[in-house]
Amino acid sequence: MRFALITSQAFSLANFRGPLIAALVARGVEVFAIAPDYDAQTRDSVLVLGATPVDCSLNRTGMNPVRDMVSVFRLAMLLRRLKIDVSLGYFIKPVIFGTLAAVLAGVPQRFCMIEGLGYVFTPASGTEPLLRQFLRWVVSGLYKFALKFARRVFLLNDTDIADMISRGLVQRSQVVKLGGIGVDLAEWLPARCVTEPLTFLLAARLLREKGIVEYAEAARIVKKAFPATRFLLLGGLDPNPGGLNAAEVNVWLRTGLLEWPGHVPVQNWLAQASVYVLPSYYREGVPRSTQEAMAMGRAVITTDAPGCRETVVDGLNGFLVPVRDAVALADAMMRFIKQPELIEIMGKASRALAVERFDVHKVNAVMLATMGFTE
Repeated sequence: MRFALITSQAFSLANFRGPLIAALVARGVEVFAIAPDYDAQTRDSVLVLGATPVDCSLNRTGMNPVRDMVSVFRLAMLLRRLKIDVSLGYFIKPVIFGTLAAVLAGVPQRFCMIEGLGYVFTPASGTEPLLRQFLRWVVSGLYKFALKFARRVFLLNDTDIADMISRGLVQRSQVVKLGGIGVDLAEWLPARCVTEPLTFLLAARLLREKGIVEYAEAARIVKKAFPATRFLLLGGLDPNPGGLNAAEVNVWLRTGLLEWPGHVPVQNWLAQASVYVLPSYYREGVPRSTQEAMAMGRAVITTDAPGCRETVVDGLNGFLVPVRDAVALADAMMRFIKQPELIEIMGKASRALAVERFDVHKVNAVMLATMGFTE
């Protein structure tokens, strides 16, 4: 069997799909990992897994229909040349254009993974920009057309499933719920409980919809009462319309609210954290960063929003707060400062929930069985 994994971000192949690739290779499947932005490091990381890295021209962002159609035809020729039997696209453009290319190439079995509905389906605060309305109309139409050709569509949470079905973008019979992409629990082991200094950490692309502004404002509130509290922000700038710019972030750095090491591997930083925070109102699937934090035994504060709420049992392994509410977020943070024993208690509960819900090998077993790859 020849399997094509199609993405628009090469770094995600080893980081997010590594265990799936390894499981496929172990079953004797020839895996081709197709992405547009390989560098030496990402190429080597795919080779180590036993897969073949393959370049393509499908870009992650941009709305140039001519360029996208050219990319579809080039990708179709590539898939035909590789004689692919099964394809799986993830992220928005690989799902849409990768599926259409697979149809043109005559790939018999086509699967898609939608890890969250993203920016265009995220409710705006106040009046919704016309651009977002237009993008949602375009993306909805493309999803509706492309997903007709998918045998199964992997989704992560019930809200996304209901939304996509109600919009007519996917048929209920096509949907397979995963509940999260999962993490390797043997790699993400519980870390020592940290209470001095009490440290909060947020790791995300620097999008407003991720709750970055609310995080900074909550830090301002908390530091007035507890100035020794530490706030970490991990993540790179993002070209999406909701992206923050460096000048905005630098204001927080100059005033001492946050530490921002940029886009860095998160594991060592999570080991320094007391509590993981994700105040997102972005249409998450089930946030991978929160799953990693839970696996490392970190209590979690997140929003009562689709995808995010799937990671926290309120009062057990952390707290759920309303979206766009910096005051409520600060109040939840100060509960840990005033009751530091909760850091360890809720951290242990997070690890237990991660074992129950977010073991990547259990998630991959569902995907492999759905795609017809048995032991």
